[in-house]
Amino acid sequence: MPMNQRLTPATALLLTVPPLLWAGNAVVGRAVHELISPMTLNFLRWALAFAVLLPLAWRVLQPGSAMWRHWTRLSLLGLLGIGCYNALQYLALQTSTPLNVTLVASSIPVWMLGVGGLFFGQRVSRPQIAGALLSIAGVLVVLSRGQWALLAQVRLVPGDIYVLLATLAWAFYSWLLMQPKEPPELRGDWALFLLAQIVFGLGWSGLFTLGEWTLTDAHIAWGWPLAVALLYIALGPAVLAYRCWGLGVQRVGPAIAGFFTNLTPLFAALLSAAFLGELPHLYHALAFVLIAGGIVVSARR
Repeated sequence: MPMNQRLTPATALLLTVPPLLWAGNAVVGRAVHELISPMTLNFLRWALAFAVLLPLAWRVLQPGSAMWRHWTRLSLLGLLGIGCYNALQYLALQTSTPLNVTLVASSIPVWMLGVGGLFFGQRVSRPQIAGALLSIAGVLVVLSRGQWALLAQVRLVPGDIYVLLATLAWAFYSWLLMQPKEPPELRGDWALFLLAQIVFGLGWSGLFTLGEWTLTDAHIAWGWPLAVALLYIALGPAVLAYRCWGLGVQRVGPAIAGFFTNLTPLFAALLSAAFLGELPHLYHALAFVLIAGGIVVSARR
């Protein structure tokens, strides 16, 4: 389907599914943070996603496939998008709330702007700079918990730092995705392309998990709550969200699709209130307005 066609209700619905699932991912990650260590959670999530995709894309594992010819690039994509981004988010949820994590993460388009300008030759306009400043102000509202006078002595919790690192990893991942170098047979099939990334991402996340169990007090408490959580984050945020997002981007392009990521903190606020009892504060609403407003201003021609 041609890119950049008009946004239809069906495509809007398609692009609404991933933010809902990603918000659920943050809530579930917070809910089970006492049951399983973050790196282990990320590894098991993608191991299950691998098993789900294997019947659809097993041929990518055959000797001589495009995956092995492009292993260096796919290894980098697997490191940033699977090994780092999700693991850092789960690590952030050890000490931060799903709403905080998703609000800070909703500044990803601004980080993409900075990474594009510094490393990928993207021209940055004045409206984009103004939008970036607005969105950064929104992030500062979250990090300072809405107390502007305390910004000078604000102390970041570890989760705030981890989610900032996660957004930086996703920005590099997104720019690499926008510069395809893989052959059409790999890029043209979402299951093949995702499974190829998962193969190398599992290698990275496996190393991180090994380090977690070697160097920290890693833990895992098996039971039905953890099993249900793993099933959800593997089928929903890891497979279904990637599929819906890919289709939506193909229909309207990444610029329009990017606006839908800002639905994630709204869904996270609703889900957190419903399942975790973590009610949003006024500064969360202010932060969302600033971040969303900054992205809208950045997109103006």
